[in-house]
Amino acid sequence: MAAEGGVQAVHRAIGMLGCFGGGDPSLSLSDLSRRMELPTSTTHRLARTLTGAGFLEQEARTGRYRLGPSITELGQLSFHRRGLHRIAPELTELARVTSATVDLAVRNDRHAVILSGGSLNPDSGVGLRRPLHSTALGKVLLAWAPEGRADLEALGPLRALTGRTIVDHAELRAELRKVREAGYALNDGESYDGIRTVAVPVLDRLDHVRYALAVRSTPRVMSDARIGWFVTHARACARALEVLLLPPAERRPSASG
Repeated sequence: MAAEGGVQAVHRAIGMLGCFGGGDPSLSLSDLSRRMELPTSTTHRLARTLTGAGFLEQEARTGRYRLGPSITELGQLSFHRRGLHRIAPELTELARVTSATVDLAVRNDRHAVILSGGSLNPDSGVGLRRPLHSTALGKVLLAWAPEGRADLEALGPLRALTGRTIVDHAELRAELRKVREAGYALNDGESYDGIRTVAVPVLDRLDHVRYALAVRSTPRVMSDARIGWFVTHARACARALEVLLLPPAERRPSASG
């Protein structure tokens, strides 16, 4: 029973930190209690514990909570240990050549999380998460997922964001087969009307996706006739990112040679 209680406490702590994943820089105790669906007293104890460990901090004037320095420290360590501090020139050059928005993402459960790129709001960080099923980034992360990570049923109900969003699991499965065959994913107005995105994988030696790289523009700029041109430039950048982001032993042979 004690072990079960410990697991529950960990899940609740993770859930509380996840409450800050939206656009709100700070949350009140009542906000957290409502989002966690927990009594205020339980929420307060959990918030106090996380504050003591530096994962949250409480604003002295308002009493509201925000992410703390321990989160910042771990985030910076992860960012640098992944090699993400080295990739800005590659993404900037791809954006310059294509005159498009460029993003690099990794999978986190049912979302593609953008780690670097033009879609992120530089002031708030808003724009980190994208649904897997309705984005080119997500399709890439699903299509080249290691065995056991491509269970589409685990995504739950597929929410429609536009009239073009794929909301049927069987249809999504067929779409992912097409993505593998083509070597890239296309999002044509499935997340936002009037937006077209192509994405390619950053693959390791086992041909498993580590990251997804997307180029986003409008159908007028990224016309049907020019999609191949955008994909070619995205693939060249993805191969460069393999070298920058993956240890030599984990790279595809052709990427290092």
